[in-house]
Amino acid sequence: MFRASLMSLLAVAVLAGCSNTGGSSSTAPEAAANNDGRCEARGAEFAVGKQITPALVEQARKASGAQMARALGPRDVVTLEYRSERLNINTDAQGVVTRVNCG
Repeated sequence: MFRASLMSLLAVAVLAGCSNTGGSSSTAPEAAANNDGRCEARGAEFAVGKQITPALVEQARKASGAQMARALGPRDVVTLEYRSERLNINTDAQGVVTRVNCG
């Protein structure tokens, strides 16, 4: 229950506009060029295997070109409508990213 609440809180924080704009170096690729806000999941594949953080969610969102992103734990309840502008970041029970996809 706590993990699901934490993951939901993380998604809300990202959607509320939280971002890390510090000068830290990043291995994230540049944002997808001219995709009209549609998600390109391959741009966010760098996140697989990393611990989920609000900063990682934002980096992955930008790298995919998506307008929004959500972090999903293994027991999170989610809506299943497809949204071409949304990046889904799936994690395991320890909060490690296992998969990224659009929708």
